[in-house]
Amino acid sequence: MSEPKAPTPAPGDTYKGWLFKWTNYIKGYQRRWFVLSNGLLSYYRTQAEMGHTCRGTINLATANIAVEDSCNFVISNGGTQTYHLKASSEVERQRWITALELAKAKAFRMQAESDDSGDDSTSPGAGQGAGSRNSEVQSTLRTLGSKVEDLSTCNDLIAKHGSALQRSLSELEGVRLGGETSEKIRQVTERATLFRITSNAMINACRDFLALAQAHSKRWQKALQAEREQRVRLEETLEQLAKQHNHLERAFRGATVLPPSQSNPAIDSKGPVPGKGDVSDEDEENEFFDACEDVQEFITVPADPKYHRRSGSNVSGISSELGMDDGTTSLDEQSLASSPESPQSQEVVPVRKRRSRIPDKPNYSLNLWSIMKNCIGKELSKIPMPVNFNEPLSMLQRLSEDLEYYELLDRGAKCQSSLEQMCYVAAFTVSSYSTTVHRTGKPFNPLLGETFELDRMQESGYRSLCEQVSHHPPAAAHHAISERGWTLRQEIALASKFRGKYLSIMPLGSIHCIFEKSNNHYTWKKVTTTVHNIIVGKLWIDQSGEIDVVNHRTGDRCHLKFAPYSYFSRDVARKVTGVVTDKNGKAHYVLSGTWDEKMECSRVMQSSRGGENGADGRQKTVYQTLKAKELWRKTPLPEGAENMYYFSTLALTLNEPEEGIAPTDSRRRPDQRLMEQGRWEEANAEKQRLEEKQRTTRREREREANRTANPAEEAEEVEIASEPSETTYKSGHHDNYKSMWFEQQVDPMTGEPTHIYRGGYWEAKEQGDWDSCPNIF
Repeated sequence: MSEPKAPTPAPGDTYKGWLFKWTNYIKGYQRRWFVLSNGLLSYYRTQAEMGHTCRGTINLATANIAVEDSCNFVISNGGTQTYHLKASSEVERQRWITALELAKAKAFRMQAESDDSGDDSTSPGAGQGAGSRNSEVQSTLRTLGSKVEDLSTCNDLIAKHGSALQRSLSELEGVRLGGETSEKIRQVTERATLFRITSNAMINACRDFLALAQAHSKRWQKALQAEREQRVRLEETLEQLAKQHNHLERAFRGATVLPPSQSNPAIDSKGPVPGKGDVSDEDEENEFFDACEDVQEFITVPADPKYHRRSGSNVSGISSELGMDDGTTSLDEQSLASSPESPQSQEVVPVRKRRSRIPDKPNYSLNLWSIMKNCIGKELSKIPMPVNFNEPLSMLQRLSEDLEYYELLDRGAKCQSSLEQMCYVAAFTVSSYSTTVHRTGKPFNPLLGETFELDRMQESGYRSLCEQVSHHPPAAAHHAISERGWTLRQEIALASKFRGKYLSIMPLGSIHCIFEKSNNHYTWKKVTTTVHNIIVGKLWIDQSGEIDVVNHRTGDRCHLKFAPYSYFSRDVARKVTGVVTDKNGKAHYVLSGTWDEKMECSRVMQSSRGGENGADGRQKTVYQTLKAKELWRKTPLPEGAENMYYFSTLALTLNEPEEGIAPTDSRRRPDQRLMEQGRWEEANAEKQRLEEKQRTTRREREREANRTANPAEEAEEVEIASEPSETTYKSGHHDNYKSMWFEQQVDPMTGEPTHIYRGGYWEAKEQGDWDSCPNIF
């Protein structure tokens, strides 16, 4: 992009152009588009932003302009705003300096004229009080003006008598001592006396001026403070009006575009939303997105009333259980009421009472920047972190929290239609993120070979097992099976990068869900998790990306879109939308909701191209849908969760001690247990011990692998790279390490290498045979 060749501006002209603005020590100078108009200097990231997104503005009337060198200059308004700018050349810098100085002079004159006119006017309704105050101000101004004139007259007289005195002194130097000496001395004395009298007059005038200014300064200060308070009140009123306008606009759009269940604007105010603050250039690009009226790729409108009047036989097919109108029963009610496996139809078996509290989180302060400043660009798993940034759970336990809303899979297992089942599977994928909205703590990195079992067969009919099968890159295998007819397995490897202001966590690997009755096999991948405000501000978490849930048996597909948080969007925060289609691409259901609260499902009766144009210029698809049915809603957090790391009811029980678990179970980790008890210093020491023990074990395993591969060099110790590459991990070799309960295979559905449960864990637990388990703690 070529630089604009703007001519030297004339007074009052608008001046535009590219300049380099200093942002921070990470990004340095960044190219920005600056616009100078009406005494205000504004800047934007691009010229296209001029219509909707101003990144900052400074008033030149009160600003100081300083030149640093041939290309650099600084604009500051006294501390609150300072722009360090750099032009592309000295000529360009001088053009900007000239334009800024002219604009500053004009802005100062306009402000002075505005102040004068403001003094002459009185507010309506002020009455006689305002008139008397105006007369008093005018009288004071006239008095001050006369004093200034006196000062000016005295100044002229001092200059005149001073010149005469100087001439007399010069003549005195050239006169010989004699009869003329006394006359010259007399003249000097007279002129010195006149000079002194004039000076005294000037001093007295200054004293009168000062006394008058002091007498009225407090009154002027009070008047100025009242004006400022009134301005603040007006700004607050304007902000409230803007919010009300936005609220009404959302309500109007919801009433005319969205289904009735989504038209309630109260959802927009749910939960804490990241603070917006001032829009500044220092925010990362991914934190701000283009302003848009509708981020979704389609539009839903209420279906024609004729569809509601149809009989159930006309539209049964794939919608018999989700319900076609207000009179039909939802799948939740039907399945739970009629199923012989429902808890109501079985004998009540006493179950173990789980704990509902853990010790409150201690309030320890820590300088985050002192630790993180040397870690920019590194993977999170390779940064030695104290437990101050952790929560007392391991990554294996966090992975097991995906089963928080296992009931969705139970309901899906009872569905007769694969498309209905897809709706529940999609809601299950979204529900796994609901526990992360306040969970800014980092889980413990599992040790290689560490396991975690979650046995809820008696209470909920399922049990799961996780094992850490790789350390670098960190990867965990998970297998869950339910007596209600579904199996869930996944292998997740985390790729994380610290970018200075935010942390991105990219889960790698596929999740599989298989239903026994229908033999439907679903797969999907996780979206990216971003932790914002790592260095400064309050931490907050966002989920963004797209998920494709695929049924490999039928070809059905659900495309879910997690909308990233946008400062300018008028839409609901943390929004998720999706469309369920069959193998031919025909839409049958529309999903909508948020990943931290609920998901709803609407049956599509008709679709057409039309409506608004999307961001790419193409027309959006309009779906005519029936009234939405709620698929999932988040369970409220337990009382006092803010003091317990914002753990859910399930999370509070994950680290509860249990009998009969494997020696490698996460519940047996001493550092994690100490942290839960609030003994963080001891936990940090124990964490370092375990990490050093793991490094020693890895080196011994590497030497053993090397001796096996090179028997002739058995006596020689060969140093091997301490951290294997991801390629080495995917090929199935990790320092000759083999996991205990999982084995690596090529997944027949995705073609990816993955670890699949080989069996034997629950049998070993039943027999109490843990002899083959390694000593990792």
